[in-house]
Amino acid sequence: MIDLQKLVSTARDRVAALQGVAELLRNSGSYRWVGLHDVDRAAGRVTNIVWSGPGAPEYPAFPITKGLTGAAISTRKTVNVGDVAADPRYLTAFGTTRSEIIVPVFDGAGENVVGTIDVESHKPNAFSEDVQARLEDCASVIRPLWRAELGPVL
Repeated sequence: MIDLQKLVSTARDRVAALQGVAELLRNSGSYRWVGLHDVDRAAGRVTNIVWSGPGAPEYPAFPITKGLTGAAISTRKTVNVGDVAADPRYLTAFGTTRSEIIVPVFDGAGENVVGTIDVESHKPNAFSEDVQARLEDCASVIRPLWRAELGPVL
């Protein structure tokens, strides 16, 4: 968490800082893929900002109501799915993904979802309660990277 706090506190370039966050998160759990997204309620879209993993996201932008991300945004709660094949909300990005967790990032007031952390694993049930709690803490730490002065926020 110290590395994340340092990334946020010294950030001058939003995208570069978020890329560092994605890399740190991916390496911290040996996850296959991590993506960070902007949530644009006015346009009704979710847009990938950065990712770390073997390939670009299958859906770099998609409607705010779709997928596990849409569920996390609408409920304002983390969505942790241990078997994505059994969840009809899952938008297939990689055929080998077995589990995925979507953590909402809230605005400064803690009211609106302005972004998400998306972590995918090839292992089933990869995200324990402890991992979920750490990712939720991470979302709070990186929240300032959604401030307008660090770059365009959709």
